[in-house]
Amino acid sequence: MIKLFGGLILWKAGKQNTVTTSSIEAKLLALTNYAKELITLDHLLTQIQLRLDGPLVLKCDNNQTIRLLTAEYAKLFTKLRHVDVHHHWLRQEVQRQALQVGWVPTSEMIANGLTKALPRQRFERFVDQLGLVDVTGIIQAQEETDDS
Repeated sequence: MIKLFGGLILWKAGKQNTVTTSSIEAKLLALTNYAKELITLDHLLTQIQLRLDGPLVLKCDNNQTIRLLTAEYAKLFTKLRHVDVHHHWLRQEVQRQALQVGWVPTSEMIANGLTKALPRQRFERFVDQLGLVDVTGIIQAQEETDDS
């Protein structure tokens, strides 16, 4: 999920096209796809002359994944060549500071609302994180004043 100025502007939920053997590999692939979307959006905003202050930030709830991307000598080698390619590209972008990776507690990951069944209280928190509000009362009040 990508927010701009506090509003949700892009979201996607789906299955990964690749089978992974660990949660770290799954997070790396997901972060790589997220990073590509974020960089593309940044290029689009630059083309329409909207420069954002501050870095592009990827949020992740897995400390080991963040360490692999930010540590000076971190290594991840798998039998899956495409995972290595994704890892090295994303690591390169983080190392050259084109992107930043920040840790967020799992309970604060907005995207979990798209991929997990949520009990009522967590669903209400998810709706709040999205910045959605119930406008039915506002619309009804507006209709009543228009009828007057």
